[in-house]
Amino acid sequence: MIRTPLRPLARILKVRREGGNPDAIERENIRLRHEEMRDRERRRAEGRLLVMGVAFFLAFCTVGGRMAVLAQSEPEERRASAAGSAIYAQRADIVDRKGRILATNFDTHSLYAQPQQMIEPERAAAELVAIFPDLNHDRLVRDFTGKRKFLWVKKKISPEQRQAVHDIGEPGLLFGPREMRLYPNGRLAAHVLGGATFGREGVHAAEVIGVAGIEKYLDDRLRDPAQGHKPLQLSLDLTVQAAVERVLYGGMRLMNAKGAAAVLMDAHTGEIVSIASLPDFDPNDRPRPLTKGDASDSPLFNRSVQGVYELGSTFKIFAVAQAMELGLVNPSTEIDTQGPLRQDGFNIRDFRNYGPKLSTTKVIVKSSNIGTARIAKMIGAERQQDFLKSLGFFEATPLEIIEAAGGRPLLPQRWTELSTMTISYGHGLSSSPLHLAVGYAAIANGGRRVTPTILHNPNPAPGPRVMSQATAEAARVMLRKVVSEGTASMGEVPGYAVAGKTGTADKPRPQGGYYEDKVIATFASFFPAHDPKYVLIVTLDEPVETSGSEPRRTAGWTAVPVAAEIIARVAPLLGLRPEIEPGRLADITLTSN
Repeated sequence: MIRTPLRPLARILKVRREGGNPDAIERENIRLRHEEMRDRERRRAEGRLLVMGVAFFLAFCTVGGRMAVLAQSEPEERRASAAGSAIYAQRADIVDRKGRILATNFDTHSLYAQPQQMIEPERAAAELVAIFPDLNHDRLVRDFTGKRKFLWVKKKISPEQRQAVHDIGEPGLLFGPREMRLYPNGRLAAHVLGGATFGREGVHAAEVIGVAGIEKYLDDRLRDPAQGHKPLQLSLDLTVQAAVERVLYGGMRLMNAKGAAAVLMDAHTGEIVSIASLPDFDPNDRPRPLTKGDASDSPLFNRSVQGVYELGSTFKIFAVAQAMELGLVNPSTEIDTQGPLRQDGFNIRDFRNYGPKLSTTKVIVKSSNIGTARIAKMIGAERQQDFLKSLGFFEATPLEIIEAAGGRPLLPQRWTELSTMTISYGHGLSSSPLHLAVGYAAIANGGRRVTPTILHNPNPAPGPRVMSQATAEAARVMLRKVVSEGTASMGEVPGYAVAGKTGTADKPRPQGGYYEDKVIATFASFFPAHDPKYVLIVTLDEPVETSGSEPRRTAGWTAVPVAAEIIARVAPLLGLRPEIEPGRLADITLTSN
């Protein structure tokens, strides 16, 4: 920029020749320069104000436009979620091992209200209460006539209810499409499936999430679009599950039991064909959890995996099998059963006097506490712990339902010699029926530990060996004799050689000690004994058999008949044909090393 001099020489000389004042030229130039600077600053300020005005105008237009869009959109109720994420409602089906539906999706509708659009809110409230009796009339009137712009009326309604609401003719009552989880078999396998509910919700969609059971454990898998909605196939057999639950319910009622549990497992693969817990519930209408009292009083409590009990004499076969594996005894070894056996100030007694000595086999057949305790004493605490740990009795079972993690065994704080002896006959260590099923599967399949699973897996890898095949075979012979000659004689099922062991344990009091007239009765079994295919565990909580002159609570009178009826019902469904038991099974013995 070229600046004009304040005292230009040409003008100064001219003014001097004419006799004027040269300083007037400088003052005039200064005035003109200041006016030019003022005009320039004014133009700059006006430009800035124009830019700011345009910016504010655009901002107000943006906000106003967004408000207009929101005013025209449907209301939505959001829950904790990532901003802007879409609600994805589709969920994969769950089927049994034969592809039959256990859980699926059902298209329905939700009902919501926009009170500002309602014409006759009080009439609408009265009509809605007539359709949905659980709604509160006064509260609906307050909501419909208040300042609320949106409220849910019902999250799920049937097609018939939707038509009835539509007939009200109220424009402020609106419907939204919704997908809900449906369990078409009702209570069947309720504890396995668990149930589902809604997560994030909008009027046009709702997110279905698992709340318990396998629905929660495999929630990500069931909601994963990458799976292409491929059904989740379980190892359960729907027909077998129905038969087990039906018989178990009848047995629980006949034996006046508070609750019952049953586990039917493939002895070689660990696949669970049926698992039941009573009382149960309908996952379509899942009850609320208990907020006080004993958790086992709730129908939501899964006794098969969460029920941690002292399982009594069913544990005796583990002590005997370990002793045979270590070469300490063989089936014919004479064991001192003279009683009572006193240890650390406690007396260990048998149910009745079995004489001064019993063979190892008879210790199991007669269910001698004293004989088993003496065998456990030979084994020792450290080796006993290692063996039970190898069978899975020191950790929760890895079953694919969320409740299984809560079924961790209760171990003694100090594993003393007395603990070793009492644990050998099922007292002092508490575990679930599923733990027991895994332990008996190792005996039934020839000595390998299995991993229990609720998922169908036709080609599982063999588990680690926990005992030799010879030891497992000898233990099977003993358990077969328990049914054919011993305390489980009511467990005999014609055509299906049943082997197993009874267990009756006093039920502990919450405040300490044991009840005198309440027990946990268990029958652990497998069949057929000469070629085991399946393990069955039946546990009854506080059973009392009252057909005789005196009440009977032992497992031989309570759990065993129920298990026998289950085997008779389900063995044909499992494809097992009745057959004559080979006579050579009784001749198998194991010699000491």
